[in-house]
Amino acid sequence: MAVNGRPGQRTRAIGAGPGASWAEDLAATLADSENGRDRAGRGPGPPNRIGVIVMTTPVPDWDAAYEGGALPPWDIGRPQPALARLAGRGVLCGRVLDAGCGTGEQALLAAAHGAQVVGVDISPRAIGQARAKAAGRGLPARFEVADALNLAALAVTFDTIIDSGLFHVLDDEDRARYVASLASVLRPGGTCFLMCFSDRQPGDWGPRRVRQDELRTAFGDGWNIASITAGTFAINPGHGTPSAAQAWLATIHRL
Repeated sequence: MAVNGRPGQRTRAIGAGPGASWAEDLAATLADSENGRDRAGRGPGPPNRIGVIVMTTPVPDWDAAYEGGALPPWDIGRPQPALARLAGRGVLCGRVLDAGCGTGEQALLAAAHGAQVVGVDISPRAIGQARAKAAGRGLPARFEVADALNLAALAVTFDTIIDSGLFHVLDDEDRARYVASLASVLRPGGTCFLMCFSDRQPGDWGPRRVRQDELRTAFGDGWNIASITAGTFAINPGHGTPSAAQAWLATIHRL
């Protein structure tokens, strides 16, 4: 999630349980691709059997937000409460992708509930912190730098996708690309849980507000929106922002 007008992250992490062959193949792919590109994913990697994660979208330097161990407004140091409730219901399950994972709290939440998790994010520094958290907590989540607008390069199919604060930072063109990117890796019948800033939030600070009809339009072809419920984003205090903001939590199934 991004506030104070900062554009949002466009990637999140990937994780999997020990011994899962799909995760082993993915790990090999990521290792191969790193031989031909930098950690930010800029530049081509060598061909391989799964596909190379390539950064196709110009992005800002998100590392600055995490410099010196700082917690940006969207990083509250724990999972978003609304997503923690979903995990408690057992619906963050199977192979899970956290798109725009930041330092990995949502991905690690799913991993702690037994999911095979991958988190991807545009910021190498955020991914480094996410990996350290996974190691420290003994959780088998995998985190990589990747482009959320080019998820097909992962060449892996997921059962569940988490978007906690990514959709609302995209412009109209990138929204269409992002939805297509999600469809490329979510199996038919799979579920995307998407949290975004709501048009119910007053003021003009932070990311773009989203109306329910915008969500229905963006996911109108090849998707079924099961529900859109009002909720709140918890926000890291100390940035001149409130401690919470109005949000929508959408449950979206791929047809």
